[in-house]
Amino acid sequence: MKKIPVVLVMMILVLTACNSGDKTPEKTKDKYEQTKESLAETEKKNPELFISVSGHDKRNLIGQTVVKGTLTNNAKVSSFKDVNLELSFFSKTGALLEKDHETIYETLEPGDNKSFKTKYFAPKGTDSVALKVTGAKSE
Repeated sequence: MKKIPVVLVMMILVLTACNSGDKTPEKTKDKYEQTKESLAETEKKNPELFISVSGHDKRNLIGQTVVKGTLTNNAKVSSFKDVNLELSFFSKTGALLEKDHETIYETLEPGDNKSFKTKYFAPKGTDSVALKVTGAKSE
């Protein structure tokens, strides 16, 4: 006989615990919007974390170093424009010869890729060029 009240109390606790969360569509939507805004703020403050660059270089007939590359926006919400790049020219032994800065005047939507091409008279002895994103403007 004592088992029935214990079982009854346990069932009441389980049912009230399962029903205690208030999951109205409005509250869920508000939380989603807050998360989205927080993500957008993080992306806009740190564009260099969300934009990646890849590329390669070669010499043309007049001795210029031609750098061809691709910018990729890995952000989920934010768009960026006017991406700032740092180009580092290295010798065969890995010594840094020179650094230059370039701005790519393109707009990158979330998940977007853009190709670019630039030419430099690189320092004598240049063997390779490294690319790094240093910043961008958010839209």
